[in-house]
Amino acid sequence: MKKISLLGATGSIGLQTVDVVQAHPDHFQFVAISLGRNINEARKIINACSPKLVSVMSKEDSEMLKAEFPSIRFLYGEEGLVEVATHPDADILVNAVLGSVGLVPTLEAIKIKKTIAIANKETLVTAGHIVMEAAKEHEVDILPVDSEHSAIFQSIQGQDESAIDRLILTASGGSFRDRTREELKDVTVQEALHHPNWSMGAKITIDSATMMNKGLEVIEAHWLFGLPYEKIEVLLHKESIIHSMVEFSDTSVIAQLGTPDMRIPIQYALTYPKRMNLPHTPRLSLADVGQLHFTKMDMQRFRCLAFAFEAGKKGGTMPTVLNAANEEAVQAFLNGHITFLEIEDVIEKAMMEHNVIQNPCLSTIKEVDLEARKFVKILSRVN
Repeated sequence: MKKISLLGATGSIGLQTVDVVQAHPDHFQFVAISLGRNINEARKIINACSPKLVSVMSKEDSEMLKAEFPSIRFLYGEEGLVEVATHPDADILVNAVLGSVGLVPTLEAIKIKKTIAIANKETLVTAGHIVMEAAKEHEVDILPVDSEHSAIFQSIQGQDESAIDRLILTASGGSFRDRTREELKDVTVQEALHHPNWSMGAKITIDSATMMNKGLEVIEAHWLFGLPYEKIEVLLHKESIIHSMVEFSDTSVIAQLGTPDMRIPIQYALTYPKRMNLPHTPRLSLADVGQLHFTKMDMQRFRCLAFAFEAGKKGGTMPTVLNAANEEAVQAFLNGHITFLEIEDVIEKAMMEHNVIQNPCLSTIKEVDLEARKFVKILSRVN
């Protein structure tokens, strides 16, 4: 029985993690979970999972749920996230929370040698050097949950990692992959939230449409697999069947394929190095798919991807600014304050304003994160 702590249970990855655990009740058990603002969904998860500890966002929600579930311990805020991440009974932490709030709980879990299944891109984007150094120091495994990083991780099992020449991340292209920039000027929030392949939350779906999601994954891949940005490539692949590839020095390319179902990489992170049956997930039929298409990425068309490569190469605090600016810009778009294309403009301005600090400590990262958010909020209100 593997015991699990889960950050972000009501999000897209969190809900699918619950699906995986419920499909294998003899193998997995939740001991601690954190929940968002969706209290109705939270009640369902609490009833289904029976955790010992639950953290929510507000004190009011914590007190309300405590009255309904008196046998469960309830906490809230950052303290609650850390308590969930470091629960003494947990074997593995699944970090599926949205945003940079996942950073501190992850670092605290690493300190007490919890295995980390990471689905929270922002943790590695904002402080990859700190997280990976801590994982190395405490001899903790960081297991990728994102489909692209899981694909790379699966493709290098049993391989000579010193022979890796290139990582090739695939991208679906998002909601607007077939539109020109001219056609993006007046797109609506509803149009942007319609992803052709994947079922994801609002923020990640918008990131997929701008290609920032792939940009964050590039930075994450750099930290997870230790390759320079010059050896990381993104390829447009509309079908989302090949989830990523690894090219080796002898020119061999190994890829991981599968249906676009996030439960597959989630379960692999939970069962690694073993595999288990995954009920209710359709098997891949390449005969039915018929054809797979690939196109070179256009960095002028997808400017956010170019920003991510630029931020990653500059290093230091620049990826922190990229991430914080993007989070605030996406929220401003969802709230109707800026247009879809202005997301790019706002991020670019935030990056241009910033003077990079190399090898930042955690407190510096937090300060830079707040400054970038403040800058974007003011800029978005002006727009």
